[in-house]
Amino acid sequence: MAVEQPVPTAPGDQTRIHNIGYRTYDGPRLGRAYARRSLYSQSLRGAYGLGRSVKSKVLPMLLLVVMCVPAAIMVAVAVATKANDLPVDYTRYAIIMQAVISLYVASQAPQSVSRDLRFKTVPLYFSRPIETADYVRAKYAALASALFILTAAPLLVLYAGALLAKLDFADQTKGFAQGLVSVTLLSLLFAGIGLVIASVTPRRGFGIAAVIAVLTISYGAVSTLQAIADAQGTSDSIAWIGLFSPITLIDGVQSAFLGAQSAFPGGIGPTKGEGVVYVVVALGLVAASYGLLMRRYKKVGL
Repeated sequence: MAVEQPVPTAPGDQTRIHNIGYRTYDGPRLGRAYARRSLYSQSLRGAYGLGRSVKSKVLPMLLLVVMCVPAAIMVAVAVATKANDLPVDYTRYAIIMQAVISLYVASQAPQSVSRDLRFKTVPLYFSRPIETADYVRAKYAALASALFILTAAPLLVLYAGALLAKLDFADQTKGFAQGLVSVTLLSLLFAGIGLVIASVTPRRGFGIAAVIAVLTISYGAVSTLQAIADAQGTSDSIAWIGLFSPITLIDGVQSAFLGAQSAFPGGIGPTKGEGVVYVVVALGLVAASYGLLMRRYKKVGL
């Protein structure tokens, strides 16, 4: 018995054109400036886990609390004992809490840039009006702003407590302003170093380890060499050794120009002339960090 075979149809007979409603965008074109501001705000929010999962908020918020709690305790002691001054100068606070600051940079710098590298989303940013300079500036400014919040918040607690304790208004305002200048430079320097290191690898874990290593090992090595120089009586070299660590750079600048007490061995900070070298090196590192980030993302965006 013959079996009826289906008659093949031409491919064109099965073709259908469906109108699924795509329309052109007729709204306003907000341009590069809006894209840059959006990237900055989202990166800043991400540095504290805002708009992300609860787990992402734990570490940055915990570190912010850790930064502020000692300041609150100092204020409480000053108010309770009716002290004539705060136990710690505004410019010294960030130096004392440098381990917390380094941990924050190590955790948030890779979060800011490593995921974009790992999932190869950087070219997608550059397919829009945003350019390499916009991306780098937004990321740099966001992390620097997050660091400024981290380091300035406890200074604000100290200042408010000092006013509540009715300490001298002029002295406290001057010290508070000097502390803000110090943490501004610290934020720019640490943000640049952290982002440069984190942008080298798309692996967040590697980035965290590398940032911690650079910040802690450099400070440990410089502090050890300074202690050896002080023990051997070659105190003239102590200031020059301090140029090789980010935290001692900040210490040298503020002790030379902001009236801060130096944490160097013997409490001997750099002179005004040496302080100029410190400022030049610190600002040079900030500029170099920006330049390295630009070169890195120009290659990634190709």
